[in-house]
Amino acid sequence: MPKTFCVVGYDARQRAAAQTLRVEGVRVVGPEDAALADYVLLPMSQERVSDEVARTLQAVRPGTLLLAGRPGAPVLRAVREANLPLVDYFQRPELECLNAVPTAEGCLALLLQLRQRTIWESDFLVLGYGRVGRAVARRLELLGGHVTVAARNAEQRANARCAGHHAAPLTALETLLPAFDTAINTIPAMVLPRDRLQKLPPESLVIDLASRPGGTDFTAAAELGIRAEHALALPGKCAPRTAGTLIAQTVLALLEERGNLHETDD
Repeated sequence: MPKTFCVVGYDARQRAAAQTLRVEGVRVVGPEDAALADYVLLPMSQERVSDEVARTLQAVRPGTLLLAGRPGAPVLRAVREANLPLVDYFQRPELECLNAVPTAEGCLALLLQLRQRTIWESDFLVLGYGRVGRAVARRLELLGGHVTVAARNAEQRANARCAGHHAAPLTALETLLPAFDTAINTIPAMVLPRDRLQKLPPESLVIDLASRPGGTDFTAAAELGIRAEHALALPGKCAPRTAGTLIAQTVLALLEERGNLHETDD
């Protein structure tokens, strides 16, 4: 018989994940039937243990594998107390790569919403050239934007140049910032403190895509009259059906590699 997934959570991303699992021939149940599950798919980026998650952890059978994406410390602590195995599916490089696409598209949506000009013929400063930085810079360029990439790594800067972007080291930010009224940060480190934010033109826009705590001094930005948006979890907000599908595909591939996805029960 097929393996059974308990999908916890009813937001659009979890519903899409459940639908993809069903299409792939997996049995899907809700938290009320957690005791039947071989695997539990928890909501992504949970910073607290919801009542639904707590009940699920109490109901599952010993040894049931939990699958979560970027679980917060309270969730990890609850999982340890329940003595259950957990795999963070967001550590899979293919999901990080694929997830960069809805993140970049969500960033474009914010740019169109928060600016009063087209992307076409506008200048953008992209900080970092990892998976998300590459996805953002490529899409801006395809829409006619002029992109400068600031990156610490010389190879990343070379790749940015090969992709048709201007490139500069992070140490050049002080001289770069006055020429841009829109900056997009993807670096999870403090790269835009107050002294650098002061270099931006008045009423500039900063979109920070880096994971918590981000790379921008948001308090200083507000005091300086700069709009700084910490745009977290864009895939789930802007493209939840795509995000859920990617999560389901990732966990299925993960379990396939473990060799027990299609085992049958006696």
